[in-house]
Amino acid sequence: MLEKRSFYINGSWTAPLEGRDHPVINPSTEQADAIISLGGQKDTDAAVAAARAAFPAWMNTPSATRIKLVEKLLEQYNQRRAALAEAVSLEMGAPIDMAHREQITPWNWPMNQVSLKVAAAAIAGCTMVLKPSEESPLNAMIFAEAVDAAGFPPGVFNLINGDGAGVGTQLSVHPDVDMVSFTGSTRAGTLITKAAADSLKRVTLELGGKGANIIFNDADAKAVKRGVLHCMNNTGQSCNAPTRMLVQREVYDQAVATATEVAGIVQVGPAHESGRHIGPVVNEVQFNKIQALIQKGIDEGARLVAGGTGRPDGMEKGFYVQPTIFADVTNQMTISREEIFGPVLSILPFDTEEEAIEMANDTVYGLTNYIQTQDSEKGKRVARQLRSGMVEMNGQSRGAGAPFGGMKQSGNGREGGVWGLEDFLEVKSVSGWAG
Repeated sequence: MLEKRSFYINGSWTAPLEGRDHPVINPSTEQADAIISLGGQKDTDAAVAAARAAFPAWMNTPSATRIKLVEKLLEQYNQRRAALAEAVSLEMGAPIDMAHREQITPWNWPMNQVSLKVAAAAIAGCTMVLKPSEESPLNAMIFAEAVDAAGFPPGVFNLINGDGAGVGTQLSVHPDVDMVSFTGSTRAGTLITKAAADSLKRVTLELGGKGANIIFNDADAKAVKRGVLHCMNNTGQSCNAPTRMLVQREVYDQAVATATEVAGIVQVGPAHESGRHIGPVVNEVQFNKIQALIQKGIDEGARLVAGGTGRPDGMEKGFYVQPTIFADVTNQMTISREEIFGPVLSILPFDTEEEAIEMANDTVYGLTNYIQTQDSEKGKRVARQLRSGMVEMNGQSRGAGAPFGGMKQSGNGREGGVWGLEDFLEVKSVSGWAG
């Protein structure tokens, strides 16, 4: 049993001032493999005070010096890649090979979000308090070790663990916090925005999604398979997953058949085992939510063509979900409206380009949409009309440094590249500046 009760405040690891124990559950086994502390108001105040005290000097540090420190952080991070992968695999169920490949601040892609936020904030001249998800805190603590080894001045980076109702809310309302950058559920993002309103602090949000993957009748032969595997990746626990597959009617039946076949080859297994497979979902709450939504799809009349409720055959322990596909779904069904956050795909037919655009936009979310067509002009035409922060065409990933973020109830602000830096900066207009 790992014991990781300390917080990183003002350049050193310190015992909580009013912490309480919290188990970190391994979703592959349903057993507690680590213990952390959830902090209280005194811990939040100490971390914020450290960051506030360090701010004047850090703000006035030359940007080139700040960038060099972030580069040193990258070196220290790379030295800890194996430990980070093991932590992510243990606490959120990411298969170990996947964790080594990606280094996947929410629990579903924790290192991605931590590094995007911390690096941008540090380069911009901000001091900060990081509160990782209590579901996946271990990787963030290893990241804090890397920050310490890189030689950041005390107080520039601080880490405290806590839950959303406790430390999360305390940070959102704290008078000495100027900005909150949050990644997580739309429900939590709404609560944070309301909590921050009284102090008018800036809030940037990267929230949920219900991405439409529009497959036109001229899509390439691998489009359906690519879409199914993308949806199932990370056990469906990605806000930008293409969970609604919209298929033009001329190729609809073949697409359903292909998707069903692909779902059959998606393997499910423990996170610690090597190989290409998906692991468990993060916890029992999420498992039960997914099971209820799968049953809801059945009850509302969608045609179940793969998977279903219950664990995969032979698995009696662990939060494992069957790769599940529904056909003949309508945009009014619950499984088309709500973010499921599991390996569940809905397939919907459409007839015309205009109908596909209308269906794709008929959602409260607006994070990522996908287009599959070999007609480049049609692809551009549709991309312009999709109400989402990101659009990907024909399986081509967006470039390095491309802005990540959405609109509507998928949030506001962007991460990555110059846009991610600008979110941590204020514009100042000065007159009479000579020379």
